[in-house]
Amino acid sequence: MEKTYNWAVLGCGHIAKKFSNDLKLLPNANLYAAASRNLQKAKGFAGEFGYEKAYGSYEEMVNDPKVDVVYVATPHSHHREHALLCLENQKAVLCEKAFAMNRNEASEIIAVAQKNNTFLMEAFWTMFQPSFKKAMEIIKSGELGKLKTVRSDFAFNGVFDPQKRLYNVNLGGGSLLDIGIYPVFAALTSLGKPEIIKTFADFASTGSEESISMIFKYKNGQMASLTSSFASFSPTQTEYWCENGYLVLNPKWFVPTNITVWKKGEEPVNYPSEHKEGFGYQYEAAHVMDCLDAGKIESDRMPWQMSLDLMETLDRVRIDAGIFFPGHDKNLFF
Repeated sequence: MEKTYNWAVLGCGHIAKKFSNDLKLLPNANLYAAASRNLQKAKGFAGEFGYEKAYGSYEEMVNDPKVDVVYVATPHSHHREHALLCLENQKAVLCEKAFAMNRNEASEIIAVAQKNNTFLMEAFWTMFQPSFKKAMEIIKSGELGKLKTVRSDFAFNGVFDPQKRLYNVNLGGGSLLDIGIYPVFAALTSLGKPEIIKTFADFASTGSEESISMIFKYKNGQMASLTSSFASFSPTQTEYWCENGYLVLNPKWFVPTNITVWKKGEEPVNYPSEHKEGFGYQYEAAHVMDCLDAGKIESDRMPWQMSLDLMETLDRVRIDAGIFFPGHDKNLFF
């Protein structure tokens, strides 16, 4: 008989709402507790999505023995603090991306998971989308020849608000950690860590980076061209250019979507999305419970090393671009 897991959400914002809707699609997931620093907000969230309990403090929630796994959905500036709180209380953690503010923080979180023998995974939902998995299978099969270039973008024209997360450096504001992480992820999962990184960034009046373009260069001649921005709209697609053709993860490439594949001398082939319902967060949640069923503390699909490599690459991008976060960058990895 399949075990049912009691889920809690730590942070009751926009992404926690989407995640909660998708969690309802999984028969072995029980929406158990919603936690916020504001009890009324937690009660409203719990009532809206059907959570059994509401907590007005995170500490109170992690001390509930019935909580099995916690989805950390606070701003990434607080991920270290909140992930450690859960892990020290031996609650399995699915931590929203960006996993931390830098590689050092990510390493600390992982070390605590190891010390407490407690499951931990970064919630990089794109890794678990059927369309992304299909694209990686095609690229890695070699049927298009050697991968030479990755081109990926994610941009939208956001509302400028100095106090809100997107433009507030104290909350890790800027397009890079919020949406630029997706193009960086696209390069990392297909080409690995780059040898050379060159960036061009534009900054808002708050000091946060508003737009950034990145070029990754690899020893074997492969390259990646990556862009994110809060100042304009983009197609938000990812292209893999190969020796004998190309593959496109069509807009919006980071969620369930369709794929276009073209081979030299042939007509393009479209692979429709296999996704049926929800936003697509249910795939990562289902994987977490599969790992817990197997007694694992680390995912084999989104392993800790992947999160470390991603944060290390983002650190290198930030240093080249001059992007710094007060209170978090005293001991940057490089």
